[in-house]
Amino acid sequence: MPGKGWGMKGGFLVNSKTIMAILQGNRKVSAPKVQEVLTKYGDNIKMRLGIHDTDENHSSDEGLIILQLCGSDEETGRLEMELNSIEGVKAKKIILSFSDEVEQFIQNIEV
Repeated sequence: MPGKGWGMKGGFLVNSKTIMAILQGNRKVSAPKVQEVLTKYGDNIKMRLGIHDTDENHSSDEGLIILQLCGSDEETGRLEMELNSIEGVKAKKIILSFSDEVEQFIQNIEV
């Protein structure tokens, strides 16, 4: 049983942070579709960081987007599912916490 100050509250996992990593294979093709999904879930995105290799002569066709998410597990799960339905895109939600009880709960729901 979770300790004091931890648990689910209205579908939200408290005392934890939810991050999502999104890997894009063919950025020039997948970017408009990814952007459409991210816009749809804009209220669930606290922070967005986009990274791709580039120099003065070349821009990589692969990209990595890191999101810090807010909202219910259900909402962020739908975001992950929609992103993974786009060809050439792989999304993975990561829930981080200092609490061992939260970590155990997360492992149980990911099985």
